[in-house]
Amino acid sequence: MKVRYSYLKQQFDDCEDLWQKLREFVPTGDFTLGKPLTEFEGRFAELIGTKHAIGVNSGTDSLKLSLEALGVGPGDEVITAANTFVATVGAICAVGAKPVFVDCDDTFCMDVSKLEAAITPKTKALMPVHFTGYMTDMRKLMPIAKKHNLVVVEDACQSILGALDGRNAGTWGNAGGFSLHPLKNLNVWSDGGVIVTDDDALADKLRLLRNHGLADRDTVVLMGHNSRLDTIQAVVGNWIIPKTKQISDQRIANAKFYDDHLSKLQQIRIPPRPSDMRCVYHLYIVFAERRDELLKFCVDRGIEAKVHYPVPIYRQPALAHLGLREGDFPVSDAHTTNIITFPCDQHLSPEEMQYVVDTVAEFYRG
Repeated sequence: MKVRYSYLKQQFDDCEDLWQKLREFVPTGDFTLGKPLTEFEGRFAELIGTKHAIGVNSGTDSLKLSLEALGVGPGDEVITAANTFVATVGAICAVGAKPVFVDCDDTFCMDVSKLEAAITPKTKALMPVHFTGYMTDMRKLMPIAKKHNLVVVEDACQSILGALDGRNAGTWGNAGGFSLHPLKNLNVWSDGGVIVTDDDALADKLRLLRNHGLADRDTVVLMGHNSRLDTIQAVVGNWIIPKTKQISDQRIANAKFYDDHLSKLQQIRIPPRPSDMRCVYHLYIVFAERRDELLKFCVDRGIEAKVHYPVPIYRQPALAHLGLREGDFPVSDAHTTNIITFPCDQHLSPEEMQYVVDTVAEFYRG
């Protein structure tokens, strides 16, 4: 049996009604900041629970523009997680700021107990990453931000409808950034992103920044970027957004199936599953003994398992100038040796998930 990782063929296999919407849209020529985009932004804000949602061209830009709009720039430091994806750090570097790292814990999110020690007089912002569909403990982080007068941009790119104490990811800080990349839980047919905020003035500035700083066709208020979410992608977004909760609910159910079965294997350790957190499992990751051997065994038997990520971002060549070394963030380092990701998407069949479980059990029996 083959258990693929990408589910896009299945997700858009039966979408004739979407093709019809696209056929109706194309003759309008409303391709830039068009009516479907305005509709999508309103629906996304309602989904997340904020006053404003601003569509931009990628999850990376959702973070970059948020930092820029909040005044973060050269000479500033932004604290984030040591195990995050490159886009988080790329956004920080793109505004001229310096990334400063804090180790994660076994939820794959920043260990907030270590945050305050990383704050310096140059710290301007915090960028917690709600990694894999978990959430950083914002209940502890926000008081620290307030104490030190720091702005907070949540990297919620992997955590659409993730929640802590019933409050959604992206709604705790000054702004939250989301990705609509094809493999996210709410996805479009290309790159795309959304910024959410309750701050009216910040939302106005973000709308300027994403569109060259244009207040109208002939008035440039500030120097901005070409970072609009394409209206044609908003048509796709409007088609799939009603399915978003169902998608995350099914991922949660699939993760529980895996947890219930894999937890019976002494060589597999399930990460903490806090009862006050809604984890949406953009990635389903567990800790495994003899990880590399298990990964090869699964791949050889048709299961597209992966590792997110074998080398942490702080040890990548692009950040060598920071002078960081292996061992500086021991939990992030340990994860690189024992984490494994299994397919967990909403289109998996019970038979496919059972095959994953049986294959992992077979490996350890052997």
